[in-house]
Amino acid sequence: MGIIAKQSIKGTVVTYIGVAIGFITTFFVMTRFLTTEEVGLIRVMIDAATLFVGLAQLGTSSSLIRFAPWFKTAEQGQRTKDVQQATYHGFWFWAVVVPFVGFLVFAIIYWACKVPITQWFADKSPLFVDYYYFVLPIAFFLLYQTVFETCSNVLMRIVVPRAVREIGIRIGLLALYILYAFRVISMDGFVIALSGVYALATLINLGYVLATEHIRFKPDWAFLKANTKLIRDYGLYTGFLIISAVTSVLAPSLSSFFVTAQMGLNYTGIFAIATYMAVLVSIPYRSVTAIAAPQLADAIQKGRLSEANTLTKQVVNNTFLIGAIIFLVIWINIDLLYAVLPNGETYSAARTCVFILMLSQLIMAAFNITLNTISYGRYYALSLVLSAILTAAAIIANNLLIPRFGMNGAAMSNLISYGLYMVLALIVVMGCMKINPLSRKMLITLGLTLVVLGLNYSLWYEFNLHQTNVWISSLVRDCLLIPYLFVIYKFQVSDEINALLRSIFIPRH
Repeated sequence: MGIIAKQSIKGTVVTYIGVAIGFITTFFVMTRFLTTEEVGLIRVMIDAATLFVGLAQLGTSSSLIRFAPWFKTAEQGQRTKDVQQATYHGFWFWAVVVPFVGFLVFAIIYWACKVPITQWFADKSPLFVDYYYFVLPIAFFLLYQTVFETCSNVLMRIVVPRAVREIGIRIGLLALYILYAFRVISMDGFVIALSGVYALATLINLGYVLATEHIRFKPDWAFLKANTKLIRDYGLYTGFLIISAVTSVLAPSLSSFFVTAQMGLNYTGIFAIATYMAVLVSIPYRSVTAIAAPQLADAIQKGRLSEANTLTKQVVNNTFLIGAIIFLVIWINIDLLYAVLPNGETYSAARTCVFILMLSQLIMAAFNITLNTISYGRYYALSLVLSAILTAAAIIANNLLIPRFGMNGAAMSNLISYGLYMVLALIVVMGCMKINPLSRKMLITLGLTLVVLGLNYSLWYEFNLHQTNVWISSLVRDCLLIPYLFVIYKFQVSDEINALLRSIFIPRH
């Protein structure tokens, strides 16, 4: 995939370094030195800030990627190492101003809605009520960290911003957890310092964006006057995204909020650790999508649907394959993970929850690119309908399933709502846009994954490996991955991954 492959591989390497740091932080520092209630508080605050960002950015992330090709003109005779420099005619100015306006609007709404929101949490999670306003500074810096990272994505430079988010922030959080663990700082100090970590990340991203010499935060009024139709389309699209965001950004955080309000922060903490495990499955798509999205937007906007179809199919196939491998590694070793986890007996209550959440993440990892495909095409208005269905399904499912099944109900609501969401997205992409992200290679991956899951179940229960030492049990079942990976390679399920492996293990002469 050329630049997509190069940047995605670099971004994935950076991401997994961050995952290693996050793994140590989450599973050996947080679970040992923080109570489940404190873990839950941190999780729900970050979820609340993330929800705030999704609303306040007013669709900036999608607008940047969708419309950047139309604002861009090449500057003749000026080339960087990889790409020709370009003028974006003040586009980046609006990338900064629009989210600021959104932040002010939603900050006022957040302040005005304090009473009903805090009443919802007061009974089961009073600690969150104490830190209600601390969400705002975290959200502000997280907002602009996201904006400047998207600017870099448009320029197909994802590695440094990805390193800031995946490595820099996690190192900062690890330092804060250690300081709090040894009571160098209080919880108040921790929350204030948390805002400081995101502020530093924002400044680094801003510095990197300015250093690329591609971006100038200065409006180009002459270009706006000469391209009124483009500006009108941008305004309509952004207005649509504002409405869409109200529904679409609610769904990812709903389960966490419902667990917090209906069960308490202790359960939120346990659910958070289960979510951290499950999220590992969807990490590959973040790197791939970040760099593929601008390419996809450009292909769709320029009418190159054959290229868009090929690109979408490649992304779906690769993210599903890598996500399935991670899924199997985690599930086969889930009991070992809980055995080595500090206070693992407390967090192991979410064992089944992890499995359900990983299924949801696998679906997202595989088919998230189809949502981008819809957003960048002329059927983008349908994504509003899909987002409304997703949110409605999530609210209904959480209300019905959490009282009956607890945390497992929250996980089931995620799986049901996102499963429905992605199925409908596939129907739109395949039926309306004539882009087919599915392939025979995906079926091979799916079939092999189901076989390994079945064999793992048989070894665990039929051959009573659950009664043996957890280390031996995991080692025996890990052997199932060897033929799995061999068949994947032999049948060339991913040409890109096979080519990468050959370049690593077969030296050139």
